[in-house]
Amino acid sequence: MNLQDFLLMRQELLLALAVITMLAAEIFWNPAKRSSKSLFAVILFSVVTAAGMIPSEEGFLFGGMYIASSLTTLMKNILNIGVLIILIQSFTWLRKPENSERVSEYFILIFSTLAGMFFMISAGHFLMFYLGLELATIPIAALAAFERYKNKSAEAGIKLILISALSSGVLLYGLSMIYGTSGTLYFYDLSRVFRAGSLQILGFIFFFAGMAFKISIVPFHLWTADVYEGAPINITSYLSVISKGAALFIFILILYSVFPVIKVSWQKTILVTSILTMTIGNLFAIRQQNLKRFLAFSSISQAGYILLGIIGANQLGMTSVVYYMIVYIFSNLGAFGVVTAISNATGKENIDDYNGLYHTNPGLSLTMTLALFSLAGIPPVAGFFGKFFLFTAAAEKGFYFLVLIAVLNTIISLYYYLLVVKAMFINKNENPIAGFKSDLPTRVALTICIAGIFATGFASIIFEYIKSISFGV
Repeated sequence: MNLQDFLLMRQELLLALAVITMLAAEIFWNPAKRSSKSLFAVILFSVVTAAGMIPSEEGFLFGGMYIASSLTTLMKNILNIGVLIILIQSFTWLRKPENSERVSEYFILIFSTLAGMFFMISAGHFLMFYLGLELATIPIAALAAFERYKNKSAEAGIKLILISALSSGVLLYGLSMIYGTSGTLYFYDLSRVFRAGSLQILGFIFFFAGMAFKISIVPFHLWTADVYEGAPINITSYLSVISKGAALFIFILILYSVFPVIKVSWQKTILVTSILTMTIGNLFAIRQQNLKRFLAFSSISQAGYILLGIIGANQLGMTSVVYYMIVYIFSNLGAFGVVTAISNATGKENIDDYNGLYHTNPGLSLTMTLALFSLAGIPPVAGFFGKFFLFTAAAEKGFYFLVLIAVLNTIISLYYYLLVVKAMFINKNENPIAGFKSDLPTRVALTICIAGIFATGFASIIFEYIKSISFGV
């Protein structure tokens, strides 16, 4: 292997270098200038993100265990943009006295878990996939328990690590069956020797269940709301957007490239789970008062919509999923950004606390409204176009009943998203949240989200670009 070969995995290497740099900074940084460490880390990650945008050659490493393509690079760049927004939103939270001494740990854990997700996306072998999965899981469990003096945060970390261990065990059991019946774990070889025998089908079911835990697909979603509520808001947004996005990316890549022989079987499975995930996620979201739990069930229902793109099992389905994840990142992080800003300023996280918010904080209210409208799929914001392409991908393959259920669920979701809008603009409150001015990093992050919500909705060239690099399936 030469240097050119290693450049195929430049994003993972840059993240490893970023981790080493943060470790060195922790040793040599002047303690009196601790507050500037966050800025240094964000600049460092901005360089990593910019380097990821540079076009590179396609190829593979380690005998095909690691695959680099235009599509995998695009997926990583999408996640990089989301992480950069989350890091910018974290400035105020990291300045708090209880967090200021552990700034380096926060960024090191974020970079480490992201590197694991990148290895998952570029995996061409189930061993590489599993190593990436574990590298992504363990640091994020530590992040969920980052607020160590809060019982809910510690509880969230324990629940996440236990459910991750269970799901990994289920997934590995399925992979052992697949390996035992096929003699290989390489994706390319499996796609040729997979014969849909009974034991192989059972192995696939266990693999599907293990991945369903990671994506929060019903009925494997019960951990989601508790972990989201207990974790710090910035980590909740990371779980909701980045972790889920990476799991969905690798899930669709594996389904399309490894298991095309049993496409009819997994389409039926996705049909049922998609309906359950959309419906249960929406119905439970209506009942929530805490905004982190509210957005947790919202993210569950969004996973149900994304399954509509996966069920298409074609290039349009792949394209619609990748495009929707771009839209979802800007929309969800816009909503979480507002919740983060208000929580940092006041400590309030319930919907009732937002009554009359528009009269004191009109900017945050409008930002939240745009983000929720995008999640609901109201035109002309980006969420409408994202859902339209997902529905089109399912309808093209004849899943009209599923599309009908999705449309009905969209109406339900519009109701509970409007509950928050109603609270901010219509509900009366004698003591609304006092007006305050968000700090510069928060305003920058929210501006990026708003720009993304509109830009991705009107720039059809983005969809065509994704379609042009999606592999032919």
